[in-house]
Amino acid sequence: MKKIFHLETCKTCQKILKELEPLEGVELREIKSKGITEGELEEMRALTDSYESLFSRRAMLFRQRGLNTQELAETDYKNLILEHYTFLKRPVVVVGKDIFIGNAKKQVAGGKAALHG
Repeated sequence: MKKIFHLETCKTCQKILKELEPLEGVELREIKSKGITEGELEEMRALTDSYESLFSRRAMLFRQRGLNTQELAETDYKNLILEHYTFLKRPVVVVGKDIFIGNAKKQVAGGKAALHG
């Protein structure tokens, strides 16, 4: 399975998707219009060490809701991601049993290598 969870309106996601091309055989999941199912989130979690690693602290809602001053548990991270797409760190590239989360150069390079390797 090759899947990329992204936000269509995010300039960074757009840039990274261009860098990852060609994308034949890759399912692109736009998270704002389609959301993230609990099953999909659990699949991503199974490939990484925590829900926290999938959570974006850069989301504007993170500070607006005062979450930056709270101690969050794993269930909080999971529920917040399911509640609002903006809390998913993006893009998330899933290739088989490998997952690459976010826009760090190392993650993007790893995702590209896995997609085309």
